[in-house]
Amino acid sequence: MSLFQWREVAMTGSTVVAPDERLSWPQTGAMGVQHVIAMFGATVLAPILMGFNPNVAILMSGLGTLLFYLLTGGRVPSYLGSSFAFIGVVIAATGYGGQGPNANLPVALGGIIVCGLVYFGIGLLVQAVGTGWIERFMPPVVTGAVVAVIGLNLASVPIKNMAAGNFDSWMQAMTFLCVGLVAVFARGMLQRLLILAGLLLASVVYAVLANGLGLGKPLDLSGVAAAAWLGLPAFTAPRFEASAMLLIAPVAIILVAENLGHLKAVTAMTGRNLDPLIGRAFMGDGLATMVSGAAGGTGVTTYAENIGVMAATRIYSTAVFVVAAVIALVLGFSPKFGALIQAIPLPVMGGVSIVVFGLIAVAGAKIWVDNRVDFSDNRNLIVAAITLILGTGDFTLRFGQFALGGIGTATFGALLLWAMLGRGANARSH
Repeated sequence: MSLFQWREVAMTGSTVVAPDERLSWPQTGAMGVQHVIAMFGATVLAPILMGFNPNVAILMSGLGTLLFYLLTGGRVPSYLGSSFAFIGVVIAATGYGGQGPNANLPVALGGIIVCGLVYFGIGLLVQAVGTGWIERFMPPVVTGAVVAVIGLNLASVPIKNMAAGNFDSWMQAMTFLCVGLVAVFARGMLQRLLILAGLLLASVVYAVLANGLGLGKPLDLSGVAAAAWLGLPAFTAPRFEASAMLLIAPVAIILVAENLGHLKAVTAMTGRNLDPLIGRAFMGDGLATMVSGAAGGTGVTTYAENIGVMAATRIYSTAVFVVAAVIALVLGFSPKFGALIQAIPLPVMGGVSIVVFGLIAVAGAKIWVDNRVDFSDNRNLIVAAITLILGTGDFTLRFGQFALGGIGTATFGALLLWAMLGRGANARSH
């Protein structure tokens, strides 16, 4: 198909819409809104946790999705949103305390751009030689451990830095309870929006207790009232520092594993072999990450939330993602939207962070379960055990003025251990 031409199909109860097809434009627009809602909570939450401007992040998610669409020739249905894989390394590289704008944001942006460049280079290599080498160097035991470490390394941030007193700590507990209640007892789309719905519910509780009963710092919406409906977001220029680049660039490894898994899932759902497009998908994601970092946005990745929506609706039309991307671009130019995000109370964000970071850690364990990783094999056991402790304990190695923090040492350590212990296993087998 050409880039912006889709064959229109009628909607029936059993309709499956292929990537090169679309429903009527009103129906396609409604599906685009649903995909924006699906990605919204995580795409807004990630920049807030790193001290980035959420308007820029939303804007860059839309632009990144369009770039991904172009580089894959419009054949891979995916939405690109803020990647949580960057949170730990950005916080470590910038010393961000968890509240307000990140004063060292330019340093993080330089690292994000370099990470995108590495990712783009991996895409070029995959396009030339295929994906077999990735699966050899990054088996499920390695990718699962590294993904789990991203969540575990962040555990202290909300608990130590996002609760100023006893009331705030109780509000964090109330927040993750609200998220849990939505996750377990809600149904349909509300359940898919568990993070956003739990955050809104907890914010209402916070307003009642703080504004109504005077138990905490009042919720202040004056900035929302004063903000304009339309305006340019606050773009930020990057600054390149070797220590930050060394810390953030290895996230490319996580993005590769994440994107590869998502592409395999889309292949299974659509019945179309996307393997020939994997290299181009990596390049699209890498380019989108570089462009986002150059403007002050977060690194981006393909979103599992939107893949879940496709699985539920059986609508895989790439036209839907073009519509969703355009909606995100419009939202990015609304300062009032950004002010509303900034008004969320810090302890509420802390409670949500506890849930999100825990879910990231569990996602790593899920990789092990889904791939039936055998922990009676000492090679798997040692790689996973050491990786988890290096990352969780924030084990840091210094090379002169350069420092490689816990997530970096865990990532490189997992790769090196797998390779080194494999040689020993091969030697014994001979």
